[in-house]
Amino acid sequence: MDTVLITGGTGLVGRALSQLLTEVGYRVIILSRQKATASDNELISYAQWDVSRQTIDIEALQQADYIVHLAGANVGDKRWTTSRKKEIVNSRVQSSGLLYDSLEKHPNKVKKIISASATGYYGEDQGHAFVETDPPAIDFLGTTCVAWEESVLKMKQLGKKVVILRTGITLSKEGGALKEFYKPLRFGFATILGNGEQYISWIHIHDLVRLYLSAIVNHELHGIFNAVAPNPVQHKELVMTMAQVAKGKSFISLHVPSFALKIGLGEMSVEVLKSCNVSSAKIQQTGFVFSYPTIKSAMENIFAPKQD
Repeated sequence: MDTVLITGGTGLVGRALSQLLTEVGYRVIILSRQKATASDNELISYAQWDVSRQTIDIEALQQADYIVHLAGANVGDKRWTTSRKKEIVNSRVQSSGLLYDSLEKHPNKVKKIISASATGYYGEDQGHAFVETDPPAIDFLGTTCVAWEESVLKMKQLGKKVVILRTGITLSKEGGALKEFYKPLRFGFATILGNGEQYISWIHIHDLVRLYLSAIVNHELHGIFNAVAPNPVQHKELVMTMAQVAKGKSFISLHVPSFALKIGLGEMSVEVLKSCNVSSAKIQQTGFVFSYPTIKSAMENIFAPKQD
């Protein structure tokens, strides 16, 4: 039984991925800053690391056949102050550095590192869909993603295969951006940000964790891939589809003007308002088939009535 070591394993994607991996027969070790705790799932265990102190449980590392690297401070949690921006970058680059140093210094059997990145790598789409060879944006998220990816790609020097997944907006009712989009809908408002015409490159969490699994199972898979569904949509279509599926006709659409977002979110408003149309063609060419290729199918799954 192969073992997958996951950093950031207690987050939205990490939890869903851990569940999927154990369902198909992998053992999972989640690296956490907290002391090891018991898990309800006998195939999931916990080990400690501390990025700020550059310490890691070496025994856990040496048990791993694969590493899934999801660690990083949440970009959307707080305003982008100077200190917060530093935390966002350091949480990614320094955690990768800790993994690199530990793999270099200690004997291990790690075959591949699969790391998160983000479609924030790209800038404004300018009317064309971004592909993996397009240049990065020179804004905060663009430069952050470049530093993040470089810190992971460095592990190829250790003879490890590397896969990087530039992930779009991950759709899940359990958290992330969709949970924020849904909040006003509880009061009957479908809130459209700005003019709503900006393209959103999204992916259902089920498909995202399947992509990570595919990167583990397919030993030939390596390199950088966009982790987005095949059909990006304008923001207003995403919100209206969510509202129609979740509420039927019992809602009112409401625009939040750009100036209000700039006041409320500061520099982060750029990411909310920019149009980022990203292509999924490269990952589809590997044979990956999306379970939820359209925004309607994704929303219908997420907001489907629970079965008794």
